[in-house]
Amino acid sequence: MGPAIEVTGLVHVYPDGTHALAGADLRVVAGESVAIVGQNGSGKTTLVRHLNGLLRPTEGVVRVDGRDIAGERVARLAAVVGLAFQDPDRQIFAGRVSAEVAFGPRNLGVRGGGLDDAVADALAAVGLADAADANPYDLGWARRKLLAIASVLAMRTPIVILDEPTTGQDLRGARRVQDIVRGLAAEGRTVVTISHDLRFVAETFGRVVVMREGRIVMDGEPADVFAEGAWPVLASTYLEPPLAARVGAHVGLGSTPTESTLLAALAVRG
Repeated sequence: MGPAIEVTGLVHVYPDGTHALAGADLRVVAGESVAIVGQNGSGKTTLVRHLNGLLRPTEGVVRVDGRDIAGERVARLAAVVGLAFQDPDRQIFAGRVSAEVAFGPRNLGVRGGGLDDAVADALAAVGLADAADANPYDLGWARRKLLAIASVLAMRTPIVILDEPTTGQDLRGARRVQDIVRGLAAEGRTVVTISHDLRFVAETFGRVVVMREGRIVMDGEPADVFAEGAWPVLASTYLEPPLAARVGAHVGLGSTPTESTLLAALAVRG
């Protein structure tokens, strides 16, 4: 499949002089699920906000579906790239949960039963079907986070970007987000996620991109990125590999990236 996203030599300098990106290169094939990790300030959010036009390059080129999007309007890109912000309160504005979720697809021209179905499906996916008539600010922060994700899911964009989707979620909520990502991947959609939750990353994504100081310093499968030989690079970004990878290395099972795989291997060892 062709690239859904191509970022070449991307540099971004904010008006206050902060150099957030220093020549980032990234290519994401259509249908891939990619997690971007790194310390705060490494450029993760700045990078993904270029993908839907919220930010524009100081230098470099961003292509979505093969098109240079330098001159594309954000409203046009919204039909292709859906972005759920890290802070849901920067995204939510409607007085009812269902109205919040309907806003995006309605702006894309969806009407009638198609709109109703999009809203219902998105609310069901995040576990908020019973809250359709609620005021979003009557929900707790974690559920507002899920609402922000639902508002993106309802737009049914081919590319979905989730910024720290498991933040504030309990185990059940994190598993729900995991199911959402896996469901999007099964539909052939491209998913890019920023996350500090490396267990979630290792168990959910086929590819991990590591950022440091505005550059991509490592890019590969979880088994490679979390392998013991890569730990010094992770340490340079103030990240630690998931517990399963560390235990797996300690007992000689290699770079076991998930707890389920580790438990299965230990059971075989007896």
